[in-house]
Amino acid sequence: MIFSSKVQRCGLSPMRKFHPFAVAAEQKGRKIYHLNIGQPDIATPPEYFEAVRNFNQDVLAYAPSPGIPALIEAIRSYYAKLNMHFASDEILITTGGSEALSITFQCILDDGDEVLIPEPFYPNYNTMVATCGAHIHPIPTSPEEGYHYADREKIEREINEHTRAIVVTNPGNPTGAVLTHDEMRMIVDVAKEHNLFVIGDEAYREFVYAGEPLQSMGEFDDAPDNVILADTVSKRFSACGARIGCLISRNHEFLGHAMKYCQARLSVATLDQVASAALYNVGPEYFDAVRKEYKLRRDTVVNALQKIPGVVCKCPHGAFYVMAALPVDDADKFQRWLLEEFEDNGDTVMFAPGEPFYATPGKGRNEIRIAYVLKQADLERAMELLAKGIEAYNNRK
Repeated sequence: MIFSSKVQRCGLSPMRKFHPFAVAAEQKGRKIYHLNIGQPDIATPPEYFEAVRNFNQDVLAYAPSPGIPALIEAIRSYYAKLNMHFASDEILITTGGSEALSITFQCILDDGDEVLIPEPFYPNYNTMVATCGAHIHPIPTSPEEGYHYADREKIEREINEHTRAIVVTNPGNPTGAVLTHDEMRMIVDVAKEHNLFVIGDEAYREFVYAGEPLQSMGEFDDAPDNVILADTVSKRFSACGARIGCLISRNHEFLGHAMKYCQARLSVATLDQVASAALYNVGPEYFDAVRKEYKLRRDTVVNALQKIPGVVCKCPHGAFYVMAALPVDDADKFQRWLLEEFEDNGDTVMFAPGEPFYATPGKGRNEIRIAYVLKQADLERAMELLAKGIEAYNNRK
């Protein structure tokens, strides 16, 4: 049978590709400390479940393709509190932030087009872009520089006649890098000058740890045709299973095209939209507590990594990820070895190998992404296992 050349360009998720090896390890009785997937263990606010319990419609009907008005209004109000003002017809509800990004790429990319994305980047961008027949053109960074990319010269030298957009994940996944307001302004200016879209993937906006104000590419209302936002309740409210996100833009021509895809998938799940609207009633004390907890976890991981000989790791300022270079030959082989051959008192550890986070062949081979989504004691044990694993791996005969 013949399959699409586009789908054959897509690879497996580095966060999930080792699942069969993890199952085999667990069948041997090993306990695995999972640092590979950004699934928060923070409790979802009870407002979500209360809204589900109180849902009393006789028929669970299709929702409107753009989304239910209550959720759209809740999102408008959230942004208004951040001094960003959008009309209700400038917000489309999507099945998670991933669909928001997929629809965006489908609307703006043709075969042979390119999008600029700083590497390392969220690996699922590969699938989203490849299925449009387009390519990721990486903006290079390095672990020694803390994965910094917000330099005008660095960005502009990668722009060519095939470039259609700049994708900015802020705060960054997998790096945790956070842009300053001036850096965001510069990127928007570059997009305007080169007639490019700037796509802000802002799933982790609430998770910044140096007292920065919450930021968004939506602040720049002088670039209404250029700026597209993808947002989600998944990480912000620890509600990944709800699969509720949104597309936001002041570019009505773009939104008109996006609506074609929204109508093609009929609607986003009605009950999850109703419950997600209730999440936006959560007060600032929720986010204050969550930020405090994640900052403690970040510090635990970074301090441990920086004590391991040969590790290169700069302290990230946002999200809940750390990207680090390890003193190993190949993080992919190291991860498989940890699951198949290593254990310490019956325990082992799992991360996401770094190479699939890059578009440049060979880059990131000795890097890993850690999601610090475990409780404090579990994180401490996981980092102990990583240090012991590196030593044992490098001392193999």
